[in-house]
Amino acid sequence: MEALRAPSFPSFHLSVLPTRFHIRSYDKPLLHLPFNPLPNSSVSSIYGNFSKSKPCTARSSASSSEAMDLPRPSHHGEEKFDWFSQWYPVALVCDLDKRKPHSKRVIGLDVVVWWDRNESEWKVFDDACAHRLAPLSEGRIDQWGRLQCVYHGWCFNGSGDCKFIPQAPPDGPPVHTLKKARAAVYPSAVQNGIVWFWPNTDPQFKDILMKKRPPYIPELDDLSYTKSMGARDFPFGYEILMENVMDPAHVAYAHYGIIQIPQAKDRPKADREGGTPIEISVKRSAIDGFDAERELARSKFIPPCLYYTCLDFPAYQSNESVSSDLTKEEPSSHMSPKRALLILICVPVSPGKSRLIWTFLRNFGLWTDHIIPRWMLHMSQNLILDSDLYLLHLEVTPVCLYCYFLPI
Repeated sequence: MEALRAPSFPSFHLSVLPTRFHIRSYDKPLLHLPFNPLPNSSVSSIYGNFSKSKPCTARSSASSSEAMDLPRPSHHGEEKFDWFSQWYPVALVCDLDKRKPHSKRVIGLDVVVWWDRNESEWKVFDDACAHRLAPLSEGRIDQWGRLQCVYHGWCFNGSGDCKFIPQAPPDGPPVHTLKKARAAVYPSAVQNGIVWFWPNTDPQFKDILMKKRPPYIPELDDLSYTKSMGARDFPFGYEILMENVMDPAHVAYAHYGIIQIPQAKDRPKADREGGTPIEISVKRSAIDGFDAERELARSKFIPPCLYYTCLDFPAYQSNESVSSDLTKEEPSSHMSPKRALLILICVPVSPGKSRLIWTFLRNFGLWTDHIIPRWMLHMSQNLILDSDLYLLHLEVTPVCLYCYFLPI
């Protein structure tokens, strides 16, 4: 396949970006993007309503398809990408405290993550009590391991059943057993050290994990790899973040002095930063992602969130081989390459807000993580993110203005 030159990227990652999210009673796009080829009438409707809308501060509940108008699916040929039929990462397990609930927002949904010690599982609920819609994330875990609302003390088990209403007389009707007293529960799973959730509380999706699982990266569970994971929220949108992590051409300049870029020996007139033409060959592009190659690196995108790159170094002697979706069969079972993986999970949070979960894996130099504490690694990793932060934050306004003044 003919190679592509950076910063050109396969059109797939632009075509699957969401049109908008629409919460009942609010005509406000949660993720308004200029990239979708929408009819003029649709563009006019979206951006005309956006200019009149106010920030949505109400708690959003997607307890069923009736509670939320799903976004118009993106088109890729005859295929459609449904943004609410995907798994989304909520938080790193290592950053969660089992003693209290945690508030998170993903794709415009407010959720609460808490540890159910009775079932020994992390649970993801809609962050609104069934009684008065008070945020359950402001509550606590009671002495029986139930999630207790901070407002009136209603208690819920891991299945969302209300087990106790303090104000209800013990000899009265069992009002806590009513269907309307239940908390809205999202399907959730822990994989690769990350809590994932399925953004629909309809009972038909209760066993969705049996049909479709979150994207799995075997190296994250491989003890022969060292890893350092982190997460950070940003004041710019998902579309800005996703495009940035897929862009290798900016590294030499935005991260100058932080990331070492090898100088090209055959380019005597190249600038000091080491920027060069980058040839990217797209091997596969479909509704479920794309695979690309450039020099020694191979990249993979699994929508809507996961993008990772595998880099192989000169091989060394080993009796073990490592395999993944990105790796190829080694010519000899006795040869295994030094391999590093940069895994970037981009999470849409709300308009102009995004979250990055990152990890850098390698199967060499494992001893360094035994002597360097996690906080010190995070300092160097956040230094890289900081060098992008200001630039990407400024990109948000021009992009939004461009959307608003699109010719229609």
